[in-house]
Amino acid sequence: MPLNYGALQTLKKNTQFTVWESAARTATITSEDFFNPGADGIIVTIDCTAIAATPSVVFTINGKDPASGKYYMILTSAAIVGTGTTVLRIYPGLTAVGNQTATDVLPRDFQIKATHGDTDSITYSVGAVML
Repeated sequence: MPLNYGALQTLKKNTQFTVWESAARTATITSEDFFNPGADGIIVTIDCTAIAATPSVVFTINGKDPASGKYYMILTSAAIVGTGTTVLRIYPGLTAVGNQTATDVLPRDFQIKATHGDTDSITYSVGAVML
């Protein structure tokens, strides 16, 4: 489980944490806000281990604008429709790869969102490491 500091989770470089433990899910879920005091990037690993029928889930890493409090998309995965491991990377200087890697800096405040396309069950865990 990640360390919890109230509404925000404070993360530093080389911090590894669990966003969501493995569980069957059927609906969209959004993490709490994470507080990044100095890491430049992140690696997010999604491990899908079971599906029922034809599920579809898309993961998004969103930054948060400090002025408006609104979220903006940094990286969106391709739709995950089967079992397997998907890795998302955000870091300055990486070669951008659609739906996998963003050459960007991770902002101070961010969240991770899993948007389900239907109510078919899909079992996954999500872990991350700050870079």
